[in-house]
Amino acid sequence: MDNLGVLFLSELVGTAMLVLLGCGVVANVALVKTKGYNGGFLLVNIGWGLAVFSGVIVAYASGAHINPAVTLGLVANGATEFGNPAFGTTVPVDALSVLTYIGAQLIGAILGAIIVWLAYKQHFDDEPQAANKLGVFSTGPAIRSYGWNLVTEIIGTFVLVFVVIGFGRNGDGSGLAALGALPVALLVIGIGASLGGPTGYAINPARDLGPRIAHAILPIAGKGSSDWSYSWVPIVGPIIGGVLAGWAALVALPILG
Repeated sequence: MDNLGVLFLSELVGTAMLVLLGCGVVANVALVKTKGYNGGFLLVNIGWGLAVFSGVIVAYASGAHINPAVTLGLVANGATEFGNPAFGTTVPVDALSVLTYIGAQLIGAILGAIIVWLAYKQHFDDEPQAANKLGVFSTGPAIRSYGWNLVTEIIGTFVLVFVVIGFGRNGDGSGLAALGALPVALLVIGIGASLGGPTGYAINPARDLGPRIAHAILPIAGKGSSDWSYSWVPIVGPIIGGVLAGWAALVALPILG
């Protein structure tokens, strides 16, 4: 398999692992009769942090972007290569490599969400609230205000991408792998605990859109709407936040040293 194929597989598996464990902790907290039912938002934050940890671990070959906002933020920051030089799997940054990364991330997110549904099938069947079923798959605002919800997603994603670039500072497109699995897990827990309240902190277009697509196509009894009217917020907000972080890092990080 050539490098682009390896990178595609790495991003697909890493994002699938991210979504499997991340949406899995939401299912454990939100669906009735689970062992973790009503475990609280902090449990969700910790679970998502460890989900990112696991996704990064299995996606080191591609640099573990596992997030289109990270991919596009690195492009905005001037990355010339994607992949991991230590693995010998780098490719030039161009339209094809960007689309390969984002396509793999979206497909991986859909697959991860489908596996979550299989793991919790009986609990989805017993859950009376359609909103709780959708909440396993996709984010939603605590107070619906599209403009302010967008601002929250921009800020949260800016923090994620700016810190990742700040830690790596190598311009090689190595993504979350540049930060390391444990530090990035702690960063995600911190973002969730501090900035996750208004929108549920998607901070990743694939993480929200992929599972939302899975929710729409899966035969989930009583699932209700997939809330497509809100779906653009966790796509557009993280993309803006990631790109702004990439640009800001070009100016700020050389000054900060």
